[in-house]
Amino acid sequence: MTMRLLSAAFVAPFFALCLMLAGTPVGAADAAPRGQASSVSTFHCLSLYWSPEGGEAGKKVLVKFKEPSESAWHDGLSMRYNPIDDWKHPGQKTPECKGDYRGSIVNLKPGTAYEVALTLEGTATKASLKASTWNENFPVSSIVKCKTSSETLKVDKSGTPEGYVLYDGTGCTIDGANKIAQGIDVDASYVILRGFVIKNVTDNGIKLEGRHHIVIENCGISKWGSEDEQHLGYGIEMQSAVYFRSKDPEKNKEVHNIVIQRNRFHNPSWNTNSWAEDHRPPKKNFHPDGPQTISFWECEGNNVIRYNECWSDDKHYYNDVMGGAFNGSYRGWPGRDSDIYGNYIANCWDDGIESEGGNQNVRIWNNYIENTMMMIANAATSIGPFYVWQNVTGRSYCKPGYAMDHGNLMKMGYADSVNWMTGHMYVFNNTILQPNNEGANGLGGESRIIKHCESRNNILNVRPSDTRVIATDKKTTNSGPAYDNDFDNDLISADRYPPGSEKHAVKGTPKYVSSAGFSFETKSGNFELAPDSPGKGKAEVIPNFCEGPNPDMGAQQGPGPMVFGVKAQFVPAKQNP
Repeated sequence: MTMRLLSAAFVAPFFALCLMLAGTPVGAADAAPRGQASSVSTFHCLSLYWSPEGGEAGKKVLVKFKEPSESAWHDGLSMRYNPIDDWKHPGQKTPECKGDYRGSIVNLKPGTAYEVALTLEGTATKASLKASTWNENFPVSSIVKCKTSSETLKVDKSGTPEGYVLYDGTGCTIDGANKIAQGIDVDASYVILRGFVIKNVTDNGIKLEGRHHIVIENCGISKWGSEDEQHLGYGIEMQSAVYFRSKDPEKNKEVHNIVIQRNRFHNPSWNTNSWAEDHRPPKKNFHPDGPQTISFWECEGNNVIRYNECWSDDKHYYNDVMGGAFNGSYRGWPGRDSDIYGNYIANCWDDGIESEGGNQNVRIWNNYIENTMMMIANAATSIGPFYVWQNVTGRSYCKPGYAMDHGNLMKMGYADSVNWMTGHMYVFNNTILQPNNEGANGLGGESRIIKHCESRNNILNVRPSDTRVIATDKKTTNSGPAYDNDFDNDLISADRYPPGSEKHAVKGTPKYVSSAGFSFETKSGNFELAPDSPGKGKAEVIPNFCEGPNPDMGAQQGPGPMVFGVKAQFVPAKQNP
């Protein structure tokens, strides 16, 4: 089944949201008992976990699903055997890994019940479960109507699963005049923050205090953050429009079920140093440090970040547009069972989306990313699986003076250690555009290490000056420390990739229909391949991700436009039985 983002009239308020969960409760950290399958839901996806007796590397788990009213079953992408041992404690499985087999069913309808059937390949071992995706209508039990103010709004009244507390900021502006640290301080659960304009705060637009089931929607946040006293002219690292950090690991586990949707985050108060600028002279620290739009540290997960517009001007760039910490960990950002989709993301010196750490059933799709160095960062994917599909990328840029003048569609690898790189990654049907030959490189650039990655149907159209579409570091081949890669059936414009890969590649440069291109004004674009383009009708069918008949390579299937940001809408296509 193919998912498209289509234009829709934007109505504010957007949703009177409601959360409906089935399968494993959200935030439940314990793995299911051995032999029992479990699931975790979002609006459009189900995460699956199963540890059957007899599971082993040579046996996949076959996945089928359907709505109760359907007679035919649909195929999901099979799950691979991949228990994760804690590399710091050999022989001990990390408790963060929730099943020997892990995987996702995607492109589902919200608020819908599903039946799931799992079979251990080549055996009679089976499991079944019933689960429902989240409903987009949240029950509201009370409304707090907020007024324009210059003071921090303290959100400390919690709702319940049966009734959220709606803090209605429609028509309300919180202008801190750079005299308050936070626009909104959230110390409550089961709350909705809607319609606020927040600006001129010294730290963060919205700060979370370790709570859960929080919806942030239809807000406009700008002019946040302070100048770094040790690096004048630049902002403090990771001050954000939406922020959470705690030094208490138990507090981190309380942060889950955060929905951030249809917001505009733009123009922080201070700039970020590029890779060509020393952040803390004379210490020679060139890593970009500065503001972001979203920053969480080691949260539990099950978060959804969708339909947002995140941008700035060339004097107020971000570090990463959205991300968190820690990269070398079994958690990281955005946390397990999380989705990032339908966003417009731009203007940073490092990563557009920094999805790093565990990446356990993390899914990133249908985003448009431009004017960043790296488009999507995925180091180290320590648990997985990690799914990246149908994203479109534009210009990639770094200031002159740095060794690299552009980055990659995906960072890949991990800079400090290969030990964390143990989770599987699936990269399907993404499109690299080359506006003015200033687009991104492919997967991993020149020398990044890649492990456990499968790619299909991507348009890896790199700059004419680039010769690599996939990292060719010797460690990326199956004979080195990095292994278990399967790169094939991509549209590639250059001739360097790991030996033995891309045996069924389509080679050439994509051609697009005459109306192709992206508009910042409308946050939409047409990326349909022309009838005579390489890759037209040549995509490999991938159950649940790219289905026929005769699908195209790249992100867009059929006529456009694809729409991103606050006016985007998820319209699921019909599943093929």
